[in-house]
Amino acid sequence: PKEGKRETKKYKENELNAKTLGRTGREVATQVQSFGMKTIGYDPIISPEVLASFGVSAAAPEEICNFAQCKKWVRVVNCARGGIVDEGALLRALGRASNVISCPHLGAGTKKVQSRCGEEIAVQFVDMMKGKCLTGALNAQALTSAFSPHTKPWIGLAEALGTLMRAWAGSPKGTIQVITQGTSLKNAGNCLSPTVIASLLKEASKQADVNLVNPKLLVKEAGLNVTTSHSPGAPGEEGFGECLLAVALAGAAYQAVGLVQGTTPVLQGLSGAVFRPEVPLRGGLSLLLFRTQASDPAMLPTMTGLLAEAGMQLLSYQTSLVSDGETWHVMGISSLLPSLEAWKQHVTEAFHFHF
Repeated sequence: PKEGKRETKKYKENELNAKTLGRTGREVATQVQSFGMKTIGYDPIISPEVLASFGVSAAAPEEICNFAQCKKWVRVVNCARGGIVDEGALLRALGRASNVISCPHLGAGTKKVQSRCGEEIAVQFVDMMKGKCLTGALNAQALTSAFSPHTKPWIGLAEALGTLMRAWAGSPKGTIQVITQGTSLKNAGNCLSPTVIASLLKEASKQADVNLVNPKLLVKEAGLNVTTSHSPGAPGEEGFGECLLAVALAGAAYQAVGLVQGTTPVLQGLSGAVFRPEVPLRGGLSLLLFRTQASDPAMLPTMTGLLAEAGMQLLSYQTSLVSDGETWHVMGISSLLPSLEAWKQHVTEAFHFHF
């Protein structure tokens, strides 16, 4: 209080350790809504759509708390550090400090706490570099999940499918659908969807860096809408795994389906054409994909001849089952081709990518 009194016996302290602003704010909003209150909020990281998912209307900071328009009995609970509230305006609105309960956040003010915080941060960086679980990341579930032993291979699959979709569909516009399937992926869409988006936007975005934290902020700039959905059960067809990840462009014939075998991400199908066996999607590999008529005996000699002319090595080769009279072919090649023009006159469509 302004009078300089510190009545430690009158008020009992409560440590705020392990409580982040985002989670605390969300819980407060949920609790007050049960009393019929209208909740508005501001967060520079969380999108308006995410705020709306727990009943909070997005608003600018100046819209949330204008002291001159507040009723006399208003309560202000400021859980943030400086900068959110105009402190001078708050002091003038209060008039006296006797109606203030101050719980200062010291921000590691003692040498002992500073030493402990420094040690914890150093350990977190070491764990991150070793590929262990990441702790301490705020409002970044995708980044945290990327280091989970179970989720890590699925993050790799999401990145590969996003890269594939960008190479196949060019710079897609419209709605990207990210679909998870299987019990263990029930909550994985929250981290797999940002990974798919980040891979799609790496070349399309005007931003210098697209990562697992910021893609939802950049997706509208790229003219995209993203939907995430989950199906708990397996599709029931022979050979299909229980857990699947599908990425599709709504209203267009672009759909890629993958799964994880052991710790290896694999491509299972493209727009209804199924690969048996599945195609491994290993990092550092260049893949050439093309679609042809199923009954073309001259196709393979022609394609290998084009590779030889370009000075490329054929490292692997797989085909899909026949779908609508056509077959997808996947070639692992030594590097990306300078151009696909020579290929496109022999096939229905072709694209290549490296990740």
